[in-house]
Amino acid sequence: MIRINNIKVNIDNNNQKHILKKVNELFNNKYQIDNYKIVKKSIDARNINNICYVYTLDINSDYEEDILNKYKFVNKTPQETYNFKITGTNKLSNRPIIIGCGPSGLFLAYVLAENGYKPLIFERGDTIDKRVIKVEHFFETNELDKETNIQFGEGGAGTFSDGKLNTLKNDKNNRMKKVFKTFVECGADESIMYESHPHIGTDVLRKVIVNMRNKIISMGGEFHFNSKLTDIIVKDNKVNSIIINNTDTYKCDNLFLCVGHSARDVYYLLDKINVNMTNKPFAVGIRVMHKQELIDKSLYGKNYQKLPHANYKLTYNNNSRGIYSFCMCPGGYVINASSDPGHLVINGMSNFKRDSGCANSAIIVTVGPKDYGNNLFDGLKYQENLEEKCFKACNGLIPVQNYNDYVKNIVSNKLSFKPMILGKYDYYDLNKILPDYINDSLKSAFIDFDKKIKGFASSNPILLGIESRTSSPIRIVRNDDGETNISGIYPCGEGAGYAGGITTSAMDGIVEAEKFASKYMPFN
Repeated sequence: MIRINNIKVNIDNNNQKHILKKVNELFNNKYQIDNYKIVKKSIDARNINNICYVYTLDINSDYEEDILNKYKFVNKTPQETYNFKITGTNKLSNRPIIIGCGPSGLFLAYVLAENGYKPLIFERGDTIDKRVIKVEHFFETNELDKETNIQFGEGGAGTFSDGKLNTLKNDKNNRMKKVFKTFVECGADESIMYESHPHIGTDVLRKVIVNMRNKIISMGGEFHFNSKLTDIIVKDNKVNSIIINNTDTYKCDNLFLCVGHSARDVYYLLDKINVNMTNKPFAVGIRVMHKQELIDKSLYGKNYQKLPHANYKLTYNNNSRGIYSFCMCPGGYVINASSDPGHLVINGMSNFKRDSGCANSAIIVTVGPKDYGNNLFDGLKYQENLEEKCFKACNGLIPVQNYNDYVKNIVSNKLSFKPMILGKYDYYDLNKILPDYINDSLKSAFIDFDKKIKGFASSNPILLGIESRTSSPIRIVRNDDGETNISGIYPCGEGAGYAGGITTSAMDGIVEAEKFASKYMPFN
């Protein structure tokens, strides 16, 4: 096959007939190319009066060699198949155990099961169907189940997000393609294979996760839900066994920790057994909500109704601090994403159709040891203190405020438009929750962002607090073999401090599976 880049198509002619016409015109209509495969599709809106789709395409032709010799703008399609290699020669005495059923745990389990390792997967929360019921009950009543919620349960935190699959991570080993291909095979829309901003949607992702679980089981994996890791037994500096729910002991030689960044109890457990960890910088802030139409009009102009809802990514530097948008959700909802009693944290999510009418995004400010201290748990305690203040602000309800009132440090008495929020909310002055250096940074950034997106600040958007779990404040140190200083413990994904988001977490799970397979043969 032959790959062609930078095929530009007017948004009014974005159809197969016109795309083929453009391709054939490149070759002076000499080869009668009549089919193609989309490799990448994006929107070029730099010129708001001449917006176009931009494609990278693979084509078939009987004249492949002739085309490659004559035209410098084409290349032979590269090999992009993911290959998993088993080179290990050590025998396994026990099945590998995976703690956590989020993206890193699921893809680690999937790849191991696919290659005969028969993993055992323990998840502290419930299956997705029961989890949805418990989360919806929480939205309606504010009664939190501390083990099954937005953060914990089958699929992990990503299941109740946007299903966004964006990543800047290099994919020279085609791990990302493995992730996307698996998602599609399990029910995701095929467009995630080529869209520049791939998106599954919370509603679709729930079905995909169940299909992944069933495939893992069919390949020899085994799941245990409502099964919380409560202790790790170490002998001679090597993991020996684990205890689940304080009662059940499992012999364990290889333990993969895919617990997510909200399983704070695991960090304390690891500290107790002297696993090496370090604190790391992260970011905290708020969520901003606009009418989606405002964002679409600002970025796409008069043609906004002809295009998918607009995404944005914004950055600003205020002296030594970076302020940026994070986890932008077109047509989505802000949700109460709490997992600890007496603490409140929010997140954003969208369904596949992105049809709520509102856009939301985290606007966050970088923080580091100079803000909270150099000790291991200082960053974690910083997060917890902010979440406690946020919870107390409105007795467990999401605090909300119009932007204009936030700038004036006054409590709103009515929101500027109807918000799309899952979970109960109340009015509060967000300035009283966040420290001054965060508030000052956010206010400076909003002025800058209004220059980039018309109405970003001047339309008086709705602000919601707080966004504090953008990434883990702790990294679990691992060596080149993927293990901690305690042999047989493999930290993985966001909770380990090596990923951020669904895709990078899933890829990190695959990386750990590869390292494991370089040491061990499949389980018999």
